[in-house]
Amino acid sequence: MTVAVKARPAARSGSRFPAVWLPLVGAATAVALWWLVTVAFDIRPFFLPAPPDVVTSFLKNPGYMLRESWVTTYESLLGFGIATVCGLAVAVMLAAVRAIERATMPLFVALNSVPKVALAPLLVVWLGFGPKPKIVMVVLICFFPIVVATMAGLSSTPVELSELGRSLSASWWQMFVKVRMRWALPQVFVGLKVAISLAVVGAIVAEISNPGQGLGSVIVLSGSSADTPLAFASITLLALISVVLFYAIVGLERLLLPWAREITG
Repeated sequence: MTVAVKARPAARSGSRFPAVWLPLVGAATAVALWWLVTVAFDIRPFFLPAPPDVVTSFLKNPGYMLRESWVTTYESLLGFGIATVCGLAVAVMLAAVRAIERATMPLFVALNSVPKVALAPLLVVWLGFGPKPKIVMVVLICFFPIVVATMAGLSSTPVELSELGRSLSASWWQMFVKVRMRWALPQVFVGLKVAISLAVVGAIVAEISNPGQGLGSVIVLSGSSADTPLAFASITLLALISVVLFYAIVGLERLLLPWAREITG
C-alpha cells in the first residue's frame, strides 16, 4: 500500500514534462514552418512578413507596443471580470428559479445571436469614445458562455448526491451551495476558459471599430500605412496575451479545484 501511494506522485511529476514542453515545441514548429514558407516561396514582407521582420518591427518601438498591449489587456480583464460576476449571478438565479429561466432564456439567446460587430458603432454613440464601449463589448461577448456553462454545471448534479442530501435532511440552500455549486465548479471554469479567450477578441473588435488606444488601433494604423510587419507584431502580441490569460485561468482552476482532476481522471 505504501509503495503504491509513493509511486503516484512520481508518475504525475513525470507527466509534467510533456505538459510543459509540448506546447512550446508546437509553437516553435509553427514559427519554423511560417519562416520556411516565406523563404521557400520568396514572399515579400508586404504580403507575409517572416518572423525576423515581425521582431524587427516590434523592436523599433517596444515601449509603444507594450503600452498598447497593456491597454488591450486591461480592457479584456476588466470586461471579463464584470462578465464573470454578472454571468455567475444570473446563472445562479436562473438555475434556482425555473420560472425565471423559462421566461428569460429565449431573450438571452436572442441577444447573443446579435452580431457583436454590429453593436460596436452603437456603443460609441451610447457611451462615447474611450474605454467604456470597449469594456462593454468584452462583457457582451463573455457573458453568455459563462451563463450557459454555469447553468449546465448546476443542472448536472448526480441524482445520488441529491438523494444523499435529502436523507441527511439538508435544506434547499445547503443543497444548492454545498452540493450543486461545488459540483458545478469544473463546468464553470470551462465557461471561464472560453470567455477569457473571447475577451481579447471583443476588445480588438471594439478597438478596430473605435481606434484610439490598444493593439486593435495599432492594426488599423498599420493598415493605413501598409506596414504589414507591424500588423503581424500586434497579432503576435494578441496571441501571447490570449495564451497567458487562458493558462492563468487553467492555473487558477488547478489551484482551487485539485479534486476535479481526480474525478475526471
